[in-house]
Amino acid sequence: MTAKRGDLFDPDCPTRRLLDRIGTKWTSMAVKVLADADPGEVRFAELQRRMPGVSQKMLSTTLQSLTRDGLVARRVEPTVPPKVHYSLTDLGRSLEVPLSALREWAEQHMAAIDTGR
Repeated sequence: MTAKRGDLFDPDCPTRRLLDRIGTKWTSMAVKVLADADPGEVRFAELQRRMPGVSQKMLSTTLQSLTRDGLVARRVEPTVPPKVHYSLTDLGRSLEVPLSALREWAEQHMAAIDTGR
């Protein structure tokens, strides 16, 4: 059986929702931090420290979405308070390649974009 491909131009296509989720700066940053630690894990507080400007709520929302989509694995140590660790899944590792290319493109072309504004 072949997997059904989406149609980005169809307003009801789930591809649009997926692109909305993976196309945010916080997703790109979280995937980068987790990829840098791969194959290790990163705790929530360390992710927040390494992502300047992200609020606790936004990081939590981003990680929940990435976990729900199967891009990030979450492991909880039953301590008081609980220690929560995050790592990329195989699917998440595959996302790092295109996100890395997009980040690199943005860094190389930001000056030209600013000039155009």
